[in-house]
Amino acid sequence: MKKLIQTLGLGMLILTVLVGFTSCSKDDDPADNDLFVGKYEGTISYDDMNNNDNDVAAAEGTVTVTKVGDTYNFVFGNGIPNLNGVDFEKKDNVLVNIGSAGTGVIRIDAGKLTIGYTKDSKVWTANCNRK
Repeated sequence: MKKLIQTLGLGMLILTVLVGFTSCSKDDDPADNDLFVGKYEGTISYDDMNNNDNDVAAAEGTVTVTKVGDTYNFVFGNGIPNLNGVDFEKKDNVLVNIGSAGTGVIRIDAGKLTIGYTKDSKVWTANCNRK
């Protein structure tokens, strides 16, 4: 009887270890999930090179990141126009923008959002941390 209990105990231990290893996957990259969707706070600004009346000086504000299909939208506070339809590429658990109609960098990781992006003579900047 003692031998049976030891064998069952060892079998349960092995089963627990196997389940643990298979449930923890290194393939579960945060950039594949909606991990980056959320609200970020920090310094934001906007410069409309065609109309200085629309400029918003650098100040504390928020950027809310949403995902629609395969693209991301950035909803700015402080009266800054939204930046929509940005495509991203995954690089080492970080999202970096690619090939949109604009130039510059938008970089998102688990806790930080950095934007230096120009599109149609308009410039968005942000240096924010997840709220």
